[in-house]
Amino acid sequence: MDKILINNFIRAKEVRVISETGEQLGIMNVFNAIDLAKSKGLDLIQVTEKVEPPVCRIANYGKYLYSQQKKEKKMAKPKGGELKEIRLTFGISPHDMEVRAKQSQKFLNEGDKVKVNMALRGREKAMGNFAREKLQKFLESLNLLIPIKTEREIKREPRGFTTIVSKSSSKT
Repeated sequence: MDKILINNFIRAKEVRVISETGEQLGIMNVFNAIDLAKSKGLDLIQVTEKVEPPVCRIANYGKYLYSQQKKEKKMAKPKGGELKEIRLTFGISPHDMEVRAKQSQKFLNEGDKVKVNMALRGREKAMGNFAREKLQKFLESLNLLIPIKTEREIKREPRGFTTIVSKSSSKT
């Protein structure tokens, strides 16, 4: 919505008026409608100009603007589908692994995909098999909490291992 016209900025001669309670008041002269709104301590706000005569609502302009901004924000925000990252370390404790699994479960329930990243540093890189087993154990514990589907298999990268999982659509 570009510019919302209110009160004396409305250009039409006649408007269809809706009261603050949502009740249709019918078609009336724009000046009479503005006077009616002012008498209630409110504004006459043009809701749409696509119809003839334009539709106007009697409401508090500030509150109306706020509700429109909230609607636009809600429409613009896509729900889910993001890629969230969980980082594990080589020496992660079993309790910390549980905490990360619960966090991953939360992300998956919101519809996001989770990239599990195990960073290896220094001599840890030489013990890749141990790190891979630890990552596999994490995925198994996560699978007990929520059924998961592997989007990308465990992959060796220069700085460690990564895999991407999402929520499995089939219920078991």
